[in-house]
Amino acid sequence: MTSLSYGKLSSRQRDELMGELKGLKRFCMSLAGSEADADDLIQTTVERLLERGIPGDAHTARWAYRVCKNLWIDELRSREVRNRHANTVIQTGEALELSPSAELQSEGERSLAAVNEALRALPEEQRMALTLVAVEGKSYAEAAEILEVPIGTIMSRIARARKQLLPVVE
Repeated sequence: MTSLSYGKLSSRQRDELMGELKGLKRFCMSLAGSEADADDLIQTTVERLLERGIPGDAHTARWAYRVCKNLWIDELRSREVRNRHANTVIQTGEALELSPSAELQSEGERSLAAVNEALRALPEEQRMALTLVAVEGKSYAEAAEILEVPIGTIMSRIARARKQLLPVVE
């Protein structure tokens, strides 16, 4: 039986979680695509971890990323249900965030906007795998554990994502 302290984290787990917040925030941003949704997702993730705790034998960062991923999937399912029943589309304003403003005329900023748009266009599974490995520096094995898929699946998703992004970054 694993030791799970509900409602509180050990001092070590708390420190490890605090050290991982920046990376977790970037992961949330890659999933959500908007800063407001990313803020909500990281807040929900930390609340869940504080409320339910982390098993004593679990790797804190991997557990946090897994909880975050699962919460995002739950949120997407919830949105889908709301959309289906309300028969409306949720307007997030993402298109406004992606288009460069008049001040963003430099080539570098236009390229960055194109890469961000291309990342958001990737299937979610590819985007999550690529973000964990390329942005967060996780190993393929760590990403596979976080996403709860075989390592070969991670390798395949990243290869397909990179192939799709190649024309954008060239």
